[in-house]
Amino acid sequence: MALELFAHPFSSYCQKVLTALYENGTPFDYRALGPDTPENGARFAGLWPIGKFPVLADDGHMVAEASVIVEYLDLRYPGPVRFVPEDRETALEVRMLDRVFDNYVMTPMQRIVADFMRAEAERDRRTVTEAKALLDRSYAWLDARLDGQAWAAGEDFTLADCAAAPSLFYADWVHPIPAGMTNLKAYRARLLARPSFARAVDEARPYRPLFPPGAPDRD
Repeated sequence: MALELFAHPFSSYCQKVLTALYENGTPFDYRALGPDTPENGARFAGLWPIGKFPVLADDGHMVAEASVIVEYLDLRYPGPVRFVPEDRETALEVRMLDRVFDNYVMTPMQRIVADFMRAEAERDRRTVTEAKALLDRSYAWLDARLDGQAWAAGEDFTLADCAAAPSLFYADWVHPIPAGMTNLKAYRARLLARPSFARAVDEARPYRPLFPPGAPDRD
């Protein structure tokens, strides 16, 4: 039985896994979630009652959480690109950066987006201000760290870059990376040019009108 990915193309965490799958050309069946595919939604609910996607199904075995799915692919379906290095110290750095992008870029970005989804009277200025401040600190730290590096953890594309791609893609939409942070801006551009992530971005283009703050006319 083929791998099955239950996902939505506009979801940042789904794009994280799709980037890994496309990077190595791993065969899988895309079980898109949405109102047009209720059968996929029913199966997804049975696999993972928590209801958070993406979810990977492998011959009856369910794997949840994007970072874990990428590591699972690295373990069970390895390809030319290894997402977690075998060297344990380097692997720790990759996993740490994966957490940085998820927790300190993706999460504050999602808080800003979520605030746009509230009724005007229910919006929380403090939450948005704090989220933007966290993004500013994260941007500055990442810009300094990326000096002289091709990818997040060095010269190799890894799990950290799978996390960085959708994180920085959407974060720059809601709170633009300052012009002076040339390392970080150039890194985001390299991620967008990477064929695996570029494919995920292109597949999500039809859903841009649904982006609550309004998608910018770029990327």
